[in-house]
Order: sequence, then C-alpha cells, then structure tokens
Amino acid sequence: MPLNDDQSSDSDSSRLSESTASSSDSEYSRQSFNSDSSSKPSSPASASPPKVITFDELMAAAKNLTDLTLAHEIAVNANFCIKHEDFPQNSFAGTVKQIVHKAFWDHLESELNEDPPEYEHAIKLFEEIKEILLSFLTPGANRIQNQICEVLDTDLIRQQAEHNAVDIHGLANYIINTMGKLCAPIRDNDIKQLKATDNIVELLRQIFHVLDLMKVDMANYTIQNLRPYLQRNLVDYERTKFQEILEETPSALDLTTEWIKESIEDELSSISDESSSSPGADSSSKRIISPTLVLNNGYLKLLQWDYRKTIPELQIMALFKGQLNPEDYYVCNLDH
Repeated sequence: MPLNDDQSSDSDSSRLSESTASSSDSEYSRQSFNSDSSSKPSSPASASPPKVITFDELMAAAKNLTDLTLAHEIAVNANFCIKHEDFPQNSFAGTVKQIVHKAFWDHLESELNEDPPEYEHAIKLFEEIKEILLSFLTPGANRIQNQICEVLDTDLIRQQAEHNAVDIHGLANYIINTMGKLCAPIRDNDIKQLKATDNIVELLRQIFHVLDLMKVDMANYTIQNLRPYLQRNLVDYERTKFQEILEETPSALDLTTEWIKESIEDELSSISDESSSSPGADSSSKRIISPTLVLNNGYLKLLQWDYRKTIPELQIMALFKGQLNPEDYYVCNLDH
C-alpha cells in the first residue's frame, strides 16, 4: 500500500490505519504484485476455501524464486562465480562418496581385466563423455561436433567390443586432445597430467574430474557474458519473475504483508502517543508517515525478531546467505 508523505493530520493517519487493517476476498486473489490489495482473509466466515497447489506448481514457483535470486546475485555482485567444491574427506558425506566411487571404479577395472574384457560400463562412460564434450560447443561448431559423434559412436564401439577390437587407449587420447582444444588456459596443466597417466581406469576417473572443472569454467564464462545484459534489464526481469511467483502461489507474500502492516501500526502508534503527550502542538508540525520510515522500522524489527516465528518471505533468502545482519541495517537512512 503506498504511503503519501502529504498526510499530516490525525484523520489521515486514522484512515491509513483502517485501510491497512481491512482486507477482503477479492483482495486476497492478487492480480499483480505491485497492487495495493491485501493478502489476508477478512474473516474465517467469509474467506474462500484455500487454493490447492499441486506439486508441479510448487516446483515451478521454487524454480522462479531460484532464477530470481541467481539473476539478482549475478547482476549486483561483480565477484559472483561458481566454485567447484567437494565434501571434506573426513565428513560422513565425503566418506560415503569415496566408498561408492571406489566400488564403481574397482568394478570397472575388474571388467576391463577380464579375458576377454567386458566393455559395457566403459562404453556408457564414453557416451557420457561425448554428451559433455558436445555441451561445450558453441553454435556453428559443426566440424568438431561431427568428429566427436563419429569417433565416440557408441554403436560402433559396441560392435568393436563384440570382436574384442576396441582401442580404448586411442579413444581416451582423442578425448584428452579434444578437451585440450575446448578447455580454458587454466586447465592446461590438468590436460598434461592426463596425458601422463597410463592406467586406463585412473585415466577415465581423472578425465571426469577435469570435465567437472571445465563445466564450472564454462558456467563462469557464461555468467561473465550474461552480467552486462542482466544489469541493463534487471528491473524488468525481476518484476516479471516476481509476478510469475505470485501467480503460482498467490499467498507467497502473506508474511511480508503482515511484517509491513506491523511496521505501519508501530509508526501510527508512535504518532498517536506524540499527539496525546502534546495536545496543544500544531498538527502540521507532527511527524508524517513515509515509506522510508515504514521500511526502516521493519528492518529494525528484524533485529529483535523471534526466530521461532516464520521470517518474512522477502528476507528468507538473504538470511540464509548470511547477508542480512545487524550491520546492514545501520546503513539505512533512519528518520527516527
């Protein structure tokens, strides 16, 4: 609800208080996130039955929220990038991952050491590597795309495996050379280490590790190129995504609405207390309510928030990222 800085009388403040407290069923179904309607039902007797949200709608709303948060972070944080992180080795998750991966690669090694060798799992790995290499290509790179598809043709490799004619080291060398053409310069040392590895199982394992690093490099390169565009169109993008979220979940801002209403009520109460303590004061000299005052008071309330209560929706992501802390609030222009 917009707050007008020209309100200077008690009657205006009273009307503002009444309007913030009132709500209706028609207001509950928002048409736009920037409308001044309320999302709180007026009463249990007149409230419409709650809308049942399907799992697909919930996931769509979650994806929109993730996209919105990611786009905002890319646009405003010049240092934002994706980092390749793994579980600590001594952690439970790290130990489980290590055991599972070791079992997988040991099984692959035992298959390749059979007489004749069993190549089925290795062929699946080559197929996965082919898809990853193709994902690195830019539109128009038809020559190298055709070459990758031709050399790593899994149907052809299976035919060769049936006759025990698979040149697995030759395939691995081709993959390494192709990775050297597609990787960033920072991965040149990793490519050299791959070329120096003789054990085929360990080589395949390290190939996947370097491919994971290349995925991160490609993602950061895409972010770097996308940042100027997002900075130019961030407002329109966020407004569109915000509207999509509210269309998927009409009650997505109920807690934020209540948070703002409480801040407005606090300001109105403060004005009322000042009026009662100074009955002879000129009404034109009394403090008026502005959106800045309401917002500042709302952020100050978060400093004393009872975290057993649910946090307002618009603050949840910032709190989880650790960006919403007491120091952030003091940069506000406090008019109190």
